[in-house]
Amino acid sequence: MSSYPVKKPTQEATGTSQKIRITLSSRKVQALEKACKDLVGRAKEQKVRVKGPMRMPTKTLRITTMKSPCGEGTITFDRFEMRVHKRVIDLFAPSELVKKLTAINIE
Repeated sequence: MSSYPVKKPTQEATGTSQKIRITLSSRKVQALEKACKDLVGRAKEQKVRVKGPMRMPTKTLRITTMKSPCGEGTITFDRFEMRVHKRVIDLFAPSELVKKLTAINIE
């Protein structure tokens, strides 16, 4: 029988780094994409393994109300909509390093 090669323990296997999932959500896509880009850029500067940003389905919150306050007159409705965009980023790093990476100002 042949023996399998021994795997060398990586940094992740030794327990010093953790998989940390960061979820970002916003109503404005441009602000969300900018925050994701800044976060991923900072992580790559520190040579952290990054997965993402992964786009999650957009939630659309809809409210339909009558225009008339009393209910008389023509039956007309207003339709309001709010879209919530979400991004998920996975970082494989120690928690102290992730705290430094996520200390950014978000507009």
